[in-house]
Amino acid sequence: MRVIPHEPELRAWLRRSRVDESEADEIVQEAYCRLAALPEVDHIDHPRAYFFSIAKNLLLRRLRRADVVPIEALAEIETMDPAPDPESSIAAQLMRERLAAFMEDLPERCRRILKLRKLQGYSQREIAAMLGITESVVENQVQYGIRSLMRAWAKAEADSANRLNNYRKGANGNQ
Repeated sequence: MRVIPHEPELRAWLRRSRVDESEADEIVQEAYCRLAALPEVDHIDHPRAYFFSIAKNLLLRRLRRADVVPIEALAEIETMDPAPDPESSIAAQLMRERLAAFMEDLPERCRRILKLRKLQGYSQREIAAMLGITESVVENQVQYGIRSLMRAWAKAEADSANRLNNYRKGANGNQ
């Protein structure tokens, strides 16, 4: 099985996901270790997809353990699939649309700062200089925005679960 030719592409994806170089090295090394630990590789029809899948899972595990998860990293991970099925593509698109709607509900300054920082990759210092504010204001606005988005996402998920439960109760009662 040949995965080594795909390493540069994997590293490029990790960079786009804002993974620092030392963490990317660890993820790539761990992916190789997991491949090496397999008793056989005959069942792997698509080495690139398998290699990326291992790395994606390792990155997701690291992000789940992190205190703050960069929005762009989650978006990139959602869209990273060597051969996405239509259902996954639609689900990812709906998630991006939901996130965009939640961002529109943020106060203008917070939304602008969050987009500059998390989606366009500007540093706190650069944003502060652009907007004529202090770095601490930028930091506070980013934290406020992330917390607001997380609350909105959690509420939407709970609302969806409640609607699904109510639907199931109604469907079971009609039988």
